Amino acid sequence: MTIGIETLHVIDGERTPSADNQWAESLDPSSGVRIGRFANGGLLEAQAAVEAARRAFQNPSWTHNPRLRQHVLLQWATRLEERGEALVELLTRENGKVIAQSRGEIAATISEIRYYAGLARHNPGHVLEVAPGEYSTMLREPGGVAGLIIPWNAPATLLARAIGPALAAGCTVVVKPAPQTALINAALLAPLVDMAELPKGVVNSFAETGHEGAQYMVASPEVDILCFTGSTATGQRIMADAAPTMKKLSLELGGKSCALVFEDADPSIIAPKLAAAATIISGQQCTAARRVLVHENHFDEMKQQLRRALQNISVGPGLDPAHQMGPLIDWQSRDRVAQQIRDTYDICDEVVLETTVPKGNLEKGAYLTPSLIAHDDDNASFCQEEVFGPLLVLERFSTEAEAIKKANNTRFGLSASVWTEQGSRGLRVARALANGTVWLNDHNKLFAEAETGGYRQSGIGRLHGFDAMNDFTELKHVYQNCGLAE
Repeated sequence: MTIGIETLHVIDGERTPSADNQWAESLDPSSGVRIGRFANGGLLEAQAAVEAARRAFQNPSWTHNPRLRQHVLLQWATRLEERGEALVELLTRENGKVIAQSRGEIAATISEIRYYAGLARHNPGHVLEVAPGEYSTMLREPGGVAGLIIPWNAPATLLARAIGPALAAGCTVVVKPAPQTALINAALLAPLVDMAELPKGVVNSFAETGHEGAQYMVASPEVDILCFTGSTATGQRIMADAAPTMKKLSLELGGKSCALVFEDADPSIIAPKLAAAATIISGQQCTAARRVLVHENHFDEMKQQLRRALQNISVGPGLDPAHQMGPLIDWQSRDRVAQQIRDTYDICDEVVLETTVPKGNLEKGAYLTPSLIAHDDDNASFCQEEVFGPLLVLERFSTEAEAIKKANNTRFGLSASVWTEQGSRGLRVARALANGTVWLNDHNKLFAEAETGGYRQSGIGRLHGFDAMNDFTELKHVYQNCGLAE
């Protein structure tokens, strides 16, 4: 079935086509069927969107009005909730993830927006009397125009966790979605930009298949804040290109998440959970489990249990609730990841489960089945570099200290999990791991109230939680000598 969705840019409150009337198609990665098309812009659209956001930022009715900002965010969440199932279906069609994950993502998106609606009216500073009659007031002010570059793997949640704190703080925004998920991002923004109470130019959006518009936002002095989620390599280029403007950066980048399984944990119970953690969004999530470090006493059993659990993952179209893993985002990504996985087979200690590109009914989709390899040297390239797909590496350790050393032997530091029945061990190992998030006896638990972000080359800044507001605000000190009452 061909779906005829058509979306335009949103600039200064108006939906507009591209200056050169160019369009790009959006395809369902499970089948190659055309879903619709989006206006394909670039530099001119980015410039116009940034100019509109800059004008809107000068309007105190938005930047100085937290009650309006809360009202807008709450109304947006309600309107998204009313369209919930249609958004779920579109997310699965365009991204490929299974329907249960799409439902969870849309629900989390609405929750995130409501969370920041509450914070819109609670962004406090503080006042100090630094000397008799002398007062220092610290104000949290909106940081300015925020450029939000949204990735394709969780386009709803990652939009909400960037635009939520930005709007709550009083910023104006320019959203640039990934071309693979431009339609769902447009559908999510539609009830917001159509809101009569939202001043024109506060929320702008443009889509592009190239990079000119994004590069303009990174380098432009008219953009005060740049929020990006994606690969470490792209994040490094953004930092370099943004350096001349000294703009604030919020970057959540790559990860190589370890799961540390100790000798008191039961592999038969844990293996299915780790298989699910490794194959979430077909392995295309920065916090997905990539390495499983297991105590030597359980190594052989965990190998067999993980192999069985990964083999039991049902792969197929995400709209069928019987499936647990859908396709990768597109065919180019599928082929690249498949080659990366096959390259590991020549150098790893053991190939436990080989990946396949399914044939038959799934042949037209961008599918890839999970793979499991075993290896003892944590310096191997596939233990160090992020493979953005369903590859899991199994490693062994003999002591707690060795487990921590192996897990910390990485340039990344986004997330990890610790599996043990000893509460004191769980906490002390979590404390020793150089990661922004550590889960105890669970993996991939992310929600609005808890900050996430990485150590080292996994990024800078924090998204989710109250601290995310800091990335979209500036702290101002106002001093006044009032004297003393006589």
